[in-house]
Amino acid sequence: MGHAVKVEPRTGSVAADDAREVELPRSLSPSGASTFRQCARRWKFRYVDKLPDPPGEPALRGTFVHHVLEELLAVAPAQRTLERARAICRDLWPQLATRPDFAALELPEAQERAFRWNAWTDIEGYFQLVDPAEVDVLDRERDVHTSLEGVPFRGIVDLVDRVPEGVRVTDYKTGRPPPRRFVDSRLSQVWLYAAALESVGDDVSEVRLLYLGETGAGRDERRPTEIARPFDADAVSAAVGEHRDTWGRITEAAATDCFEPTPGPLCSWCPYRHDCPEGQLEHQRRTGLAA
Repeated sequence: MGHAVKVEPRTGSVAADDAREVELPRSLSPSGASTFRQCARRWKFRYVDKLPDPPGEPALRGTFVHHVLEELLAVAPAQRTLERARAICRDLWPQLATRPDFAALELPEAQERAFRWNAWTDIEGYFQLVDPAEVDVLDRERDVHTSLEGVPFRGIVDLVDRVPEGVRVTDYKTGRPPPRRFVDSRLSQVWLYAAALESVGDDVSEVRLLYLGETGAGRDERRPTEIARPFDADAVSAAVGEHRDTWGRITEAAATDCFEPTPGPLCSWCPYRHDCPEGQLEHQRRTGLAA
């Protein structure tokens, strides 16, 4: 079970029977923490009310690419070739194509071909950045449960591999790499993974983000990018501190049942817009269209 927080009514006084409990998640992931910082209302809809949040096309492409790389790194190093990756793509495609959330996209044939092509070029991007035959795999898609400064933490680490200095944490990204001014905030996720692995006995020496996807509009402009950093105790401490503070804000919001929205441009793409009056108004204000 998760953490139960009793919610008292915001106004007036009522009998104890009228108080209710908000069931918080059993753990806080980096993505969950990021969602709360972006919009507490959206976080509540997803993690407390558990309203559906169907993945869109980019998320499903990322899921497929992650699965292909997971399977590629499961075979013997000498077999981790581009040809083997292509065969894995063919083998795994029916699993994705028959998923209800993929069918819900209702992609025309041309768009489905583009989806597959973009996924494949992400795989090619991986090979531009990494020689998979040289990867000394310790874990793929490692599910880590631990406590970070009293906060129940869960994270799924795409790749944990051995390097001469110790253990390296890798996270794959199929979107565009961030502008330089946002790099530190994007690294927060892998710093948290490093903290989690250190807490269970791993000696992390390096973290990296592998951006496999496009940076421009066309194939010729694709520039897969690696962002790597040696272990930095100060950066880890800052990431863990932010995670702890976010959990504290979540607990406070649950205690008052006050999950404030953060209206802005992302409201128009929020799956919960129709459940959020502020989101509907923001969408109308920006587009002139009904929610």
